[in-house]
Amino acid sequence: MNFELKTLTLLQAAATPCDALVVLWPEQPVAGAGEGALGELVLREASGAHWERGLAKMWSSHGLSVVKAARLVLVHATDGAPASVRKAVAAAMGSLKAPGIKKVVLCLAALPARAGALQAALAAAADSSYVYTTTKSKATGRTLQQLVVGVASSAQSQAEFKQACAVAKGVELAKEWANRPGNHATPTHLADVARKLGKAPRIKTEVLGPREVAKLGMGAFMAVAQGSEEPLRFIVMHYNGAAKTQAPVVLVGKGITFDTGGISLKPAPEMDEMKFDMGGAASVLGVFAALAEAQPAINVVGLIPSCENMPDGRAVKPGDVVTSMSGQTIEILNTDAEGRLILCDALTYAQRFKPRAVIDIATLTGACVIALGGVRSGLFATDDALATALTQAGEAALDPCWRLPLDDEYAEGLKSNFADMGNVGGRPAGAITAAKFLQKFVGEAPWAHLDIAGTAWKGGAAKGATGRPVGLLMQYLADVAQLAQPAATPAAKAPRKAPVKTTVKAPVKRAA
Repeated sequence: MNFELKTLTLLQAAATPCDALVVLWPEQPVAGAGEGALGELVLREASGAHWERGLAKMWSSHGLSVVKAARLVLVHATDGAPASVRKAVAAAMGSLKAPGIKKVVLCLAALPARAGALQAALAAAADSSYVYTTTKSKATGRTLQQLVVGVASSAQSQAEFKQACAVAKGVELAKEWANRPGNHATPTHLADVARKLGKAPRIKTEVLGPREVAKLGMGAFMAVAQGSEEPLRFIVMHYNGAAKTQAPVVLVGKGITFDTGGISLKPAPEMDEMKFDMGGAASVLGVFAALAEAQPAINVVGLIPSCENMPDGRAVKPGDVVTSMSGQTIEILNTDAEGRLILCDALTYAQRFKPRAVIDIATLTGACVIALGGVRSGLFATDDALATALTQAGEAALDPCWRLPLDDEYAEGLKSNFADMGNVGGRPAGAITAAKFLQKFVGEAPWAHLDIAGTAWKGGAAKGATGRPVGLLMQYLADVAQLAQPAATPAAKAPRKAPVKTTVKAPVKRAA
């Protein structure tokens, strides 16, 4: 879908030809918003009985003479805060499902100036317009092709618009690849996506195979992969947006492209959803797609250990002991606790970059789903400043997380009689003991772990990937870049200026 930013008053929006005009109307509109025939109509309806008051409540009509749009949709946005705008836009876009709707004008000119509102609007519109079609014989879905966003001043909103378009592109790529079935999103496929992203300005991609991983001594990673016919891939990506002297932020994404549980086989119901177990990897790929668009002045490294967890005759067994890249030995008590095994070697590898911070993202534990549900991602951190920064970024991006403890006592359950540690610590506090396992491999750099098992996808009738936490991570990186900007010198000028018109498209299909 094409996103376009324009300066549009309510009067100008009314004169714009389109299939649908969506007007967000707050409880306290800005001065002058009610001028003109459309403004008078909105004021009249807002104070009348035809338009129910309340967040995301709508009034809609066709063929009105006061607008050139074929359809007019008025939506209550209450206080005009980003969260309210997101709900209002989602409701409006959800009502525009007719096949003939190709161009929509979204007018935000009546809203009070609130940081993050524009980004919330674009995120909601992009989410509503995304339809998965890759493995369907007929591409059916919405026909919306263009969204024109009208604001009070496009010049003042351009920076936020550019960031919002970048995040929308990253979220869509993350959703697309997490949604693909396991046979259409193997470790090799993920490596191909990373290579394609490596052709963008300031991004470089390196892909390591089984031989290179063996030379590195990643025994834990190899143990998980050994039960699958699909070869593992270790993806290393670099975004170089700042001086070489600036330490990078390292993002580590769990890339289990399908998780059967291995010998500790999962129950059959809903096992199909284990294609989403590479949600962390998908989010790292999404972040790099967004970085290619936003071009912030920061250095970022992305690490994706990717493989399948399968139960064949070569698969690792409960009770086996493996040696990680760090040299620490691990007794594998449960083969379904495999995500931490591939992540621990990637976390050890991350230390070579001397990072300013390391953040791993993983659909790691069902225990986190029980603790936080699908609203907030679980956050664990060794550094209070990093935890605060990620929490604030999540709130700003409407992609929230919640910090959980890392007390040393939680690691007691990981003790083993036959290795330096076991890979599980029992049912109590399972999300925390998993984080304590990872903590043994992080080194001295500030480290955070995001458990996205409850937020990376939705089940039921709305089954599908969410693209989280791309929004949180991009907000955090933008905040870091802004703080570092006075002291950092970009390695090179950005190859192109920020466009006012941005296209967000689904990735190119690849054959399995």
